[in-house]
Amino acid sequence: MINLKQFLSYTVLFASASCFGAETERITITLDEAIARARVNSVDAAVALDELRTSYWEYRSYRAELLPEVNFSATVPAYHKQYSPYMNESGSYSFVRNNYLQMNGEVSLSQNIWLTGGKVSLNTSLDFFRQLDGDKYNRFMSIPVALTLTQPIFGVNNLKWNRKIEPVRYEEAKAAYMSASEDVAIKAISYYFQLLMADENLLIARQNLENARKLYDVAKEKREMGRISGNDLLQMELNRLNAESELTDCESNRKSCMFQLRTLLDYNENTDIIPETPSDVPTAAITYDDALQKALDRNKFAANLRRRQLEADYEVAKAKGNMRQISLFAQVGYTGTDRRFAGAYSTLKDNQVVEIGFEIPILDWGRRRGKVKVAESNRKVTESRLRQERADFAQNIFILVERYRNQLDQLDISRRADEIAAKRYATNVETFMIGKISTLDLNDSRTSKDEARREYINELYLFWNYYYQIRSLTLWDYALDSDIDTDIEKILKN
Repeated sequence: MINLKQFLSYTVLFASASCFGAETERITITLDEAIARARVNSVDAAVALDELRTSYWEYRSYRAELLPEVNFSATVPAYHKQYSPYMNESGSYSFVRNNYLQMNGEVSLSQNIWLTGGKVSLNTSLDFFRQLDGDKYNRFMSIPVALTLTQPIFGVNNLKWNRKIEPVRYEEAKAAYMSASEDVAIKAISYYFQLLMADENLLIARQNLENARKLYDVAKEKREMGRISGNDLLQMELNRLNAESELTDCESNRKSCMFQLRTLLDYNENTDIIPETPSDVPTAAITYDDALQKALDRNKFAANLRRRQLEADYEVAKAKGNMRQISLFAQVGYTGTDRRFAGAYSTLKDNQVVEIGFEIPILDWGRRRGKVKVAESNRKVTESRLRQERADFAQNIFILVERYRNQLDQLDISRRADEIAAKRYATNVETFMIGKISTLDLNDSRTSKDEARREYINELYLFWNYYYQIRSLTLWDYALDSDIDTDIEKILKN
């Protein structure tokens, strides 16, 4: 038996081992590496891939409707032992007992005709019937070959419309997947710069606390020598306390930013990510006309407009087709029947069926015509919305391109301001040491230095955010000057 002392010893050892195994791993990561990992490992990327797979199989199902289909159906066996009504010659009814066994099988090859919306099939079938009571006998009936045509007339051709709509829908899905991949990159950029800003704030807070402590010590010495007032000493002490409080807030904020980026990139909880400040930025010359044309050619928005217009036209055609319904059914072939299996195939006779059915409303109080008018009105509403959405889409691209082009200048300005503010603060610290500036001037230079650094990081984030938003809309890699293309088939097989 393990006594209490041994149990506590084992517990301490286990806890020590667990702590040792949970040692934090520090990794340094660049912005490009974060984007590349987010595209593969993030939950958003997995959702986008699942949506693409769904669209892919929907498209495959549509394509299968255009290909020949082979079917086999059978009933083996069907046993009946029951009473059925039977009408006598006098017109009266009686019930007769039935006791029989029945089996049948059919093989068919069918093909949808997208041009006309009909369906043609080639069939062969065999039926077997065995009477089990009374005069027992077997009976076979065969249809060695039969050609069947089913054709709606004047109605809407669903296959033809699907042939127009479904490829556009699939193109929209592929473009949506590539745009979603760029949106994942935009999210990674946001989280990356939030952590980078948190690191900068933490570094600023630590430097400010270190300087505040040094300056407070210097201020105490100067106060003892009577070179500064008591109010200045209290102000320096207050600066030190504020710096300590700010450092605590910055540490907490960094942990929060670390958690969201670590979750997005699928790192374990013991990973400490150190983001690098991007030093180089792409300087592609992007114009509004070029970006708009690329977006209209490649973005999911363009495919979405085409699909919705086609669907509106389809609804109108369907409403008009339902005003009258005429269908044709025709079958030609051979059939044979005999008590023997071989005989059912030796004495064949013609087998022809032609049916033309129609439904034309005589009086429906304008219900069908009303549905046509509703569909036409809905199409006009859709067309108006599409024009407005296209105008809004073009406007958003114009604003985005202008912001991107302006951001290049803003980035250079903020970089220079950061360098100047840092030099100014370093000079003012040395000047304060020799007593030539006041604490207010020193605090002002420190605040300017911190704000300039934060502004530079923020301007850097805005630049990358605008750049990848344009990539998401145009699906164009401006750094490589090539389209953003993805091997969909390869992705779906992985």
